[in-house]
Amino acid sequence: MAPLRRPTRRHTTSLRGAEGWFRTGLDTCKVRRMDNIRGKSIVITGAARGIGYATAQALLARGARVVIGDRDLDVLESAVAGISSLGQVSGHPLDVTDKESFAAFLDKARADGGGHIDVLINNAGVMPVGPFLDQSAQAIRSSIEVNFYGVLTGCQLVLPEMVKRRSGHIINIASLAGMVAVPGQIIYAGTKFAVVGLSTAMADEFAPQGVKVTAVLPTFTNTELISGTSPSAAQKPVEPSEIAAAIVKVLDKPKSRVSVPSWGKSFAAVTTLLPDRGRRWLNKKMGNDAVFLNLDAVLTQLGR
Repeated sequence: MAPLRRPTRRHTTSLRGAEGWFRTGLDTCKVRRMDNIRGKSIVITGAARGIGYATAQALLARGARVVIGDRDLDVLESAVAGISSLGQVSGHPLDVTDKESFAAFLDKARADGGGHIDVLINNAGVMPVGPFLDQSAQAIRSSIEVNFYGVLTGCQLVLPEMVKRRSGHIINIASLAGMVAVPGQIIYAGTKFAVVGLSTAMADEFAPQGVKVTAVLPTFTNTELISGTSPSAAQKPVEPSEIAAAIVKVLDKPKSRVSVPSWGKSFAAVTTLLPDRGRRWLNKKMGNDAVFLNLDAVLTQLGR
């Protein structure tokens, strides 16, 4: 009669974290983190130039399927041609202030991207600057419609499908002006405060439904939006590629708010706690008290 043996315990597999370890017996192998970019369908508004264009380049380099929209059709066509060698990219006309135009653009983006949208980057923006009393009614209306209503519309149009899938990411390009307002940016800052607020509330409301929302807050950025201004040495502009790198990073590791440079958010938070005299002294010390009031030339309202 054969001796009885104790039952052997089978080794079970274990996975720890998004990037964990897979065990079978004594063999251990690393499990790769899920890629939030490669193969994903990513839509960018106002992307024929500046931040949007640099972001499209960075995402194509990571293997995303990118669809860009812009209301400047000639520049849009040139932009698509300029980055088509990097990967799968297409472009379509888009006016973010027109809900029908936005909806039609997203339908085309879905057709180009496999039937759905994984990521929406609300980047389109305008920046009227100068003395508040010199702002025209058209400049005020345009800023509100593009910077705020356009973001709100984009979110409303993509959220239903993301909630249904319990997956998706919306990135709203705001500004540090959405935390700290300076003279000469009254209209712009007002719209960006609104974008920061809606993004924060939206991030918390839709997190339980699997949808991530991020506000990206750049400081002065070297695009056409700051043409005609003369930033001081303390206000060295960041490059569009730096904003693009931050967007790639937040897609890899989502969070609800990031700033560029990275210390900007903390600086802005501290600044808001200063008394009036302290805030005005700091603005003057950094040149923020006049940079958007003393313009080198008459500025046109240009996109990012």
